[in-house]
Amino acid sequence: MGRIFVAVRAFFRTLFNGELAAQVDDLLAGRLALPAPQAETPPKKEAAPARPRPPARSEAVTLLATLQREGRLIDFLKQPLDGFSDAQIGAVVRDVHRDCAAALERLFGVEPLASEQEGAPVDVPQGFDAGQYHLVGNVAGQPPFHGKLTHHGWRATRCELPKWTGSDGSALVVAPAEVEL
Repeated sequence: MGRIFVAVRAFFRTLFNGELAAQVDDLLAGRLALPAPQAETPPKKEAAPARPRPPARSEAVTLLATLQREGRLIDFLKQPLDGFSDAQIGAVVRDVHRDCAAALERLFGVEPLASEQEGAPVDVPQGFDAGQYHLVGNVAGQPPFHGKLTHHGWRATRCELPKWTGSDGSALVVAPAEVEL
């Protein structure tokens, strides 16, 4: 099919240019090789400017690092308590509790999900969201359910975790090693 196209094209060119007639004769006699058909190449797309990839760090690690930095939570939880008295542990817990609670408030604005006091009677409506209610005890029948609030639950009113700006190599570091000089 490609040779026929070239020959037809050459024929029409010959009508307007006598020099091509000799080339057509040579082509038909096999004395002239046809040029290889050229595949059309799509226009090259300009490469988009490379955007720097943000370092990969889980928001969970960012939260853990924040609770360690501001409340020393991991230090407390990883420290063996066997050699300490209850009074010593209690003194440390007060600081960890206060500082971690402040960090949670600043980052998430945590507040009770249910407004009723624990122990108060509550109604769980028909079509309730299972993410907001966890039913325990003798659960039978269809909603609405009537029960007693055993825990008010928690909800975040915001989520304002700091953005990670460190390197990929330190993305999983929760607390850097401290070196005194």
